[in-house]
Amino acid sequence: MAGRLIRIGTRASQLARWQADHVQSLLAAAYPEAGLEQVLISTIGDRETGVPLASFGGVGVFTKEIEAALLDGRIDVAVHSLKDLPTAQPDGLALGAILEREDPRDAFVARGVKRLDDLPTGARVATSSVRRRAQLLHRRPDLEIVSIRGNVPTRLRKLDGEELDAVILATAGLKRLGLDGAITEKLSPETMLPAPGQGAVAVELRADGDDELARMVADALHHAPTAAQVIAERAVMHEFGGGCHTPIGAYAEVTGGELRLEAVVASPDGRRLERRAGSGIVDGAEDLGVTVARALIDAGGREFVEEPGGDS
Repeated sequence: MAGRLIRIGTRASQLARWQADHVQSLLAAAYPEAGLEQVLISTIGDRETGVPLASFGGVGVFTKEIEAALLDGRIDVAVHSLKDLPTAQPDGLALGAILEREDPRDAFVARGVKRLDDLPTGARVATSSVRRRAQLLHRRPDLEIVSIRGNVPTRLRKLDGEELDAVILATAGLKRLGLDGAITEKLSPETMLPAPGQGAVAVELRADGDDELARMVADALHHAPTAAQVIAERAVMHEFGGGCHTPIGAYAEVTGGELRLEAVVASPDGRRLERRAGSGIVDGAEDLGVTVARALIDAGGREFVEEPGGDS
């Protein structure tokens, strides 16, 4: 292990760098003799900030270039926001670890009001996510939903400069960047179910038999309770055949050895919405996700995900 160099691939955004720094610090603490360096990789989602995410088809927008670097050996591990990672991984890659999750809820950041329900009729709310848009419009069809792109600080600045009344962001990203003081309401799962895997960081590896690296990553980084939660949530997405950019929300919790999962699928305009829940054993996380997804599909939910969108 002494002298081994581990190259960590990451996007260059402030939040992505926080995640890579966190992974690097945990690896350094566990393996002080290993060499660690970060490799910054630009993705199409980073470069084309003026284009709606739906234009890219919604799958792998923030991950494809990083996965390509992993496959061709330019990096040894890849760090992703799990909710950006498609449920179907490329051949030759595998998830090496899922880190302990941050708060998965969506955050409401507003001017003049404290709560989503306090917004006046016709208020302009910004989000790039078709999932958030659909659930917002289901609850408040009177709102005007405005598309917004850019990193977290950029979106917060747009709240002041673009005649917006509110913006919806991930609580986890705001907390990691020390910007959670801007949050006026953390939206409960009853109000808005988060994206599958939201708040979790994933580390991806080559599935090439490097057992030492796989063991190092798993031992230093993997958090089993979080893994059970997100496996169930992502199984819902996978069963629908969608990528990470569809109007599906899911949230699982582990309580007393039991895993409870709730999921929602909505039409992009918010007019139709189906919500289902289930529970089971922690070791049966994937089966639970499939069961809840099929309940949504039986209710007609598959037709809601035909249009691609974005979630970030």
